Amino acid sequence: MSFDAFGLRAELLRAIRDQGYTTPTPVQERAIPSILEGRDLMAAAPTGTGKTAGFTLPMLQRLMTNDPRGRRPVRALVVVPTRELAAQVMESIRVYGKHLPLRSTAIFGGVGINPQIATLRRGVDVVVATPGRLLDHVGQGTIDLGQVEICVLDEADRMLDMGFLPDVRRILAQLPERRQNLLFSATLVGEITRLADGLLDDPEYIDVTPRNMAAETVDQLVYRVDTKRKAALLSELFETEGWQQVLVFTRTKHRANRVAASLRTAGIEAVAIHGNKSQNARTRALAAFKAGRTQALIATDIASRGLDISGLPQVVNFELPFVPEDYVHRVGRTGRAGTDGLAISLVCESENAQLRAIERVLGRTIPAETIPGFEPDPTLHHEPIKQGRGGRSRPGRGSQPSSRRPGSQSQSNGSRPGSQRPRNGSSARAGATPGRRRRR
Repeated sequence: MSFDAFGLRAELLRAIRDQGYTTPTPVQERAIPSILEGRDLMAAAPTGTGKTAGFTLPMLQRLMTNDPRGRRPVRALVVVPTRELAAQVMESIRVYGKHLPLRSTAIFGGVGINPQIATLRRGVDVVVATPGRLLDHVGQGTIDLGQVEICVLDEADRMLDMGFLPDVRRILAQLPERRQNLLFSATLVGEITRLADGLLDDPEYIDVTPRNMAAETVDQLVYRVDTKRKAALLSELFETEGWQQVLVFTRTKHRANRVAASLRTAGIEAVAIHGNKSQNARTRALAAFKAGRTQALIATDIASRGLDISGLPQVVNFELPFVPEDYVHRVGRTGRAGTDGLAISLVCESENAQLRAIERVLGRTIPAETIPGFEPDPTLHHEPIKQGRGGRSRPGRGSQPSSRRPGSQSQSNGSRPGSQRPRNGSSARAGATPGRRRRR
């Protein structure tokens, strides 16, 4: 089918053609009609499936049904876990809505709040926001969410992983009871389903691809190496393979900094991107990487959310993640839109448990090799790598993803001090609860 079959406005179809698209992806084919009908939606959509356009196009269409006049209230709210994803969604709204009179803005931490306040005062139809900075605006009375018609929770699983559930519940309690709710997640299990039960009313369920499948166009390979020699092997691969653009994943911000420094020492242009970096620094780093001025971008899983790098030839797992689904997400950054990709993992003996878990999710064994001169030392004793406190390698519910003084403005990608969160996730507005919503 073509986009014409959805009955979208001529302005939207023109914007789609401007991007060179003619055929919707599976998630778009299923999501767009349901959203246009006003139904609530719960969708499992991995990265690279076109889900952003899948909710952006029908959202803009519905907002144009009653074109606002005069001062514009916020009528659509998209909540995302990270600054990078906020910028990516905002760009999609800008691209597809460029021929429409609607106004939109993105608000997130790491940048000054005053320009955001000025934009909100002028009136906008669509707001894309990270949870912490959005609640900063709510607390200061600089945004009114009482007229929101459409609420989108994008990458809801990552928001829960990052400890944003209390903030999400506070945000939902600020919204009108009657609205359309759209929830997008890489998985539809556990807390996601419990959140959906209290949020969605008779939703349409979409699961476009199994989460345990990596892109068929991505070749995956394991290089066995001792932990202390990973940095040297990575530098060797850059030299022997002639790599010019590689996204490298680490488990921690500290490791990302060390890997970037090691590559620079070897004469390779590299920069780290993670939650401790300012938004301006992250934006500059990503722009330099996309433009080819930087050969290696070293990222943590959280910082990588929202990174959309077209034609990325390869990714490297400097360290394996503890959560197998995060591996699939990492691999999905290459081999997109039908292009070929390569995913290499540098695996030490201490990571065997993580590798086995990933292979169980994939349903197959990843081929493993050794590079001459970097063979693992069989005489070394290897302790299994322990996960973070609470059995996870990421912040738990209610934890604080980054350090911040209580009462200060949000400078993270949306986190808020744990001491300021209501223990029961209640709203600042008395009596408001995020219970089951009636369909519009």
